[in-house]
Amino acid sequence: MTEDLFIQAKEFENKPMSHMSTSDRVEASREAKTLILSINEIYKKTQDSELMDLMKRLTDKKRKIEKRLKGVPLV
Repeated sequence: MTEDLFIQAKEFENKPMSHMSTSDRVEASREAKTLILSINEIYKKTQDSELMDLMKRLTDKKRKIEKRLKGVPLV
């Protein structure tokens, strides 16, 4: 199970995020959230620093997607 999770996380990390529709961004954000929460459950048991680094990278990518979803604020 954990190997499959790592493969999914790596695929998500390498997925290009340009030219995505709004629904694709929402779907990607939700996928990132489920991956992060799943990895976090494993991290709680193992305290592996590689897992923490992976969660940080996924969170960073998720934040970029969500920033794009919210749009530019009007002044």
